[in-house]
Amino acid sequence: MADRMNTRIQRAALAAAIGLAAACAQAQGLSDPTRPPGAGAWQQGTQDDVPAGRQLQSVLLSGGRRLAIIDGTMVALGGKLGEARVVKISETEVVLKTGEETETLKLFPSVDKQPVKRAPSRARAGVSGKQASPQGGSK
Repeated sequence: MADRMNTRIQRAALAAAIGLAAACAQAQGLSDPTRPPGAGAWQQGTQDDVPAGRQLQSVLLSGGRRLAIIDGTMVALGGKLGEARVVKISETEVVLKTGEETETLKLFPSVDKQPVKRAPSRARAGVSGKQASPQGGSK
């Protein structure tokens, strides 16, 4: 009886180990949902996969304070990053100026924002601008 129990326990442990190995192999294909934008697979890959140029990673706007993290370096509005000076920080982009050249770094470079075209507002049919008198008025 004890041999049967040991055999069952060993089989259960083996099945659990196989299941765990399969789950780990499957999880390797999943991406991290908490990874910052732009921190893609190129960080784990070769140098050939690294995007060219500077990369805006984060923006902090708080009261009168404006900070940006560019290539892992925190820079304030008016601060310098190498030879470039930060001349503008908004919610989604940072503008750098080097001499006469300007460079705009976008927080979400693959997102192209377009203004929304709204239909002209129309009065609903059958509804006047005045409110109806309350129910139960004098006769």
